[in-house]
Amino acid sequence: LFVAKPHLTNVFTGDSRQKKYNGDASIVARPQTTGEVSRILKYCNEKRIGVVPQAGNTGLCGGSIPIAKEVILSVECLNEIEYFDSISGILGVQAGCVLQDLQNYAAAKNHLVPIDLGAKGTCQIGGNVSTNAGGSYYYRYGSLRGNVLGLEVVLANGDVLNLGYNPSHLKDNTGYDLKSLFIGSEGTLGIVTKVAILCPRLPRSKCAAFLSCQNFEQVTKILQMAKMQLGEILAAFEFMDDGVLSIVKEKVALPLSEMYPYCILIETHGSEEDHDREKIERFLTNTMEDGIVLDGVLAQSLSQVEDFWKIRESCNPCVAEEGFVYKYDISLPVNDFPLFIEDIRNKIPPEKALRTCNYGHVIDGNLHCNIVELGNFKVDLELSKSLEETVLESVIKRGGSISAEHGLGQYKHIHLPRIRDSATLSSMYAIKQQFDPKGIMNPGKYLPPQMSSE
Repeated sequence: LFVAKPHLTNVFTGDSRQKKYNGDASIVARPQTTGEVSRILKYCNEKRIGVVPQAGNTGLCGGSIPIAKEVILSVECLNEIEYFDSISGILGVQAGCVLQDLQNYAAAKNHLVPIDLGAKGTCQIGGNVSTNAGGSYYYRYGSLRGNVLGLEVVLANGDVLNLGYNPSHLKDNTGYDLKSLFIGSEGTLGIVTKVAILCPRLPRSKCAAFLSCQNFEQVTKILQMAKMQLGEILAAFEFMDDGVLSIVKEKVALPLSEMYPYCILIETHGSEEDHDREKIERFLTNTMEDGIVLDGVLAQSLSQVEDFWKIRESCNPCVAEEGFVYKYDISLPVNDFPLFIEDIRNKIPPEKALRTCNYGHVIDGNLHCNIVELGNFKVDLELSKSLEETVLESVIKRGGSISAEHGLGQYKHIHLPRIRDSATLSSMYAIKQQFDPKGIMNPGKYLPPQMSSE
């Protein structure tokens, strides 16, 4: 049940992807039942011991890393699939289930889990829910808030809430929608122990195209044409610039013979292969005749579809192998992507060996802006502060969000007073006080520290 020093490793106390955050904890609790979670939280609440909930520990904002020797409560042993209703498509699982395992389980039953992430082989559904993770299919299947039908949650005092877990139906308007408070709250209000999620049918047809173009204006034109001409079958639309692809191509083969300023990955999901294939072929022909696509290739098999996605999913790990990465997960109006990137590039010191690498879910306005210092794997705190301020100012003036899908954690929460008005922040803190009056749940995260004195 418990892992104590000296057996703690960086698997629990450090972040597994960026190597940016390192904390300290005296003990890791690994409960196997909701009852054990309840007893642990009740004890910690009585003793005023801080608790850091932890799932797959793949987050990028330090939300699951302890900062003051708190108890880590890992949900990795809560990993059972409890039920699946093949008629409604409702899947009920414990919070420690690995996302890829759930995807494989659902696929075997001709359904899909409506979220897909690059970290799917490690991340766990409880963490996905607690950060309201997005992913590549957000446009097609919607957010986790829209697909999670119910939760089981344990509060700081040990109370267990059944917030619509075990639903026998899709609609329920009885009382306040409390489950939505816990989706995206990063374990600061309670610990998610079970999730009921709606899984759509697996598409009978999948098609994909890998395209290139000269500038970002053409990216937006291709996006508009895809929405119009592919319509109901459009599932994903990803972009990658030459900054990131020049790194990726050293490790993963690209399907195009030349390097272009921008590449696009489009995927469709439908029910009739011939119909869908005809639509995407006609779309590709039209974009090339209009001169906005320079080169492109259609996947000839499902394995080639996977090869296309391997390129996109290799962006993050390949860049990380080159040096320390300053990562920014933001939302913006799509037309403002180039202006934001220009703001960042103008802030880069010319004497630094820095490369900007940009990619993301352009279809929902989510940009992953990465600045990698080639050959140096240590953070430059002065540069980090300068870049962060530039990002914040650039996003705020364009009406965007400083956190599109990676959460706030111990990194972005301090900026909330600049993007949320005082009345909104006061309401957020009142909710925190209601569910966690002693402040033991993931302390120092999500809400800015100064809020505790208001």
